[in-house]
Amino acid sequence: MRTRWKRSGAQAPTPAVFRWDLDKTYLKSEFDSLRELVRIPFEKAEDKIAAPGVVALIRALRESALASGRDPRTYFISASPPQIGRAIREKLDLDGIVYDGIVFKDQLQRLIRGKFRHLREQVGFKLTELLKARLRDAAAAQECLFGDDWESDPLIYSLYADVLAGRVSEDELGEVLQAIRVDPPLVREACALAGRVERAEAVTCIFIALERRTPLARFRCFGSRLIPTFNYFQTAACLYDQGVLDRAGVAAVARSLVTESAYSKRRLANSLADLQRRGHLREASASALRRYLRRRQLLAVPGQGAAESWWAWIKRVPAAVWPHEPVRRLAAPSAIDYRDVVAQRRAAESSSG
Repeated sequence: MRTRWKRSGAQAPTPAVFRWDLDKTYLKSEFDSLRELVRIPFEKAEDKIAAPGVVALIRALRESALASGRDPRTYFISASPPQIGRAIREKLDLDGIVYDGIVFKDQLQRLIRGKFRHLREQVGFKLTELLKARLRDAAAAQECLFGDDWESDPLIYSLYADVLAGRVSEDELGEVLQAIRVDPPLVREACALAGRVERAEAVTCIFIALERRTPLARFRCFGSRLIPTFNYFQTAACLYDQGVLDRAGVAAVARSLVTESAYSKRRLANSLADLQRRGHLREASASALRRYLRRRQLLAVPGQGAAESWWAWIKRVPAAVWPHEPVRRLAAPSAIDYRDVVAQRRAAESSSG
């Protein structure tokens, strides 16, 4: 069973909410060191580089929502300091992105206060901002969330979705946040906000861009609602499968990758096959997309070496990143054992030093 996007009826359009992490999801941001963090406020809009295909995807999501009678709303959340706000907004304008809100984390203020540990802690900040934003949206709003595998987006987004759905209580939320050492004031604020939001199965999908090529097995604990993708063409294909994006939108993303990021048609075909192998794309959807994209000369056709290239590519991917067995879709959305997730998180942090 899959959660599919509900279509608006004759009444007021249902809000279609798209929440994007900004750093390393929309932009190729670098702030892994204190030196890089301090440099960020001095960067200009033209210094910012968008991830391949992401601009086309955000535009297509808006156009597709409008065409189907929904009310699209696009929000960004960033761990960058507010001092960079002007450059970010100019970059969004340069890219032709229509958005409804953006929030920044005051990293420099934390430096002044000597809260160095909280510079890299994103869970409390992002979760409270997500819950605040939800309170401002209509209760019927349906959401898609977009993040990456550099920080804690899988945990943050899953917690947020399960709080909204009523699967995580305020007490359990507090326990999880305390276990990962979130700043106590943020723990209290998050729990208070969780008590105010209206319960609904609002988050239909979570997409995680594999910027670090994190092993896929690490995401299984989050269930089938969360989909790791290697590029935004894969994200677009899954959104089509779920009824969120139309075929023209998928084609726009594919065309952007081919013309602007030197993707080959064979690479796109391989990406589509990978989604099927991992169980994230139904056969009917994959077949429809192949026919549509081939007619527009955006996808490699059989007999042009696509299959041979596909198997050669499989052999180059480390087994730790690509398990040999398919990842079967769950009956969805199932309960997540957040205590186990936290334990895995601690183990990963310990092994990385």
